Amino acid sequence: MGSSGHREQGSRLAEQEWQCISGCGACCRLDPSLRTEALDALGPGQRATYLAMVGPDGWCIHFDTGGRRCSIYDNRPDFCRVGSLIDLFGQQGEDGNALAINCCKQQIRSEYGGRGKVMRRFLRAIRRPR
Repeated sequence: MGSSGHREQGSRLAEQEWQCISGCGACCRLDPSLRTEALDALGPGQRATYLAMVGPDGWCIHFDTGGRRCSIYDNRPDFCRVGSLIDLFGQQGEDGNALAINCCKQQIRSEYGGRGKVMRRFLRAIRRPR
């Protein structure tokens, strides 16, 4: 992608503000074989907590897959909080909003497809009013 492509993507992200949407839970798919970058970013204690949360189906044991909601949302570990993304995965000076949006898009695309209902709802939710 040329420099104009980066400017276009940057301007689109500037028009968006991250927010979690209900009924998604794409980030709750913790399967270690699919989330090696997450495990690599965690410290030893966080890694142990993360692995203890992985259910036999690869989803977090605290995620209700039927209702698509977290049963410990208010008390979830730091690595489950979007505010921690920059500390875990970001680069110095990186925009946390853009990182959160891109991480969510990647997870949603991986779990539900890039053109499904969940992605469309997420894209609508993150649009800033003009």
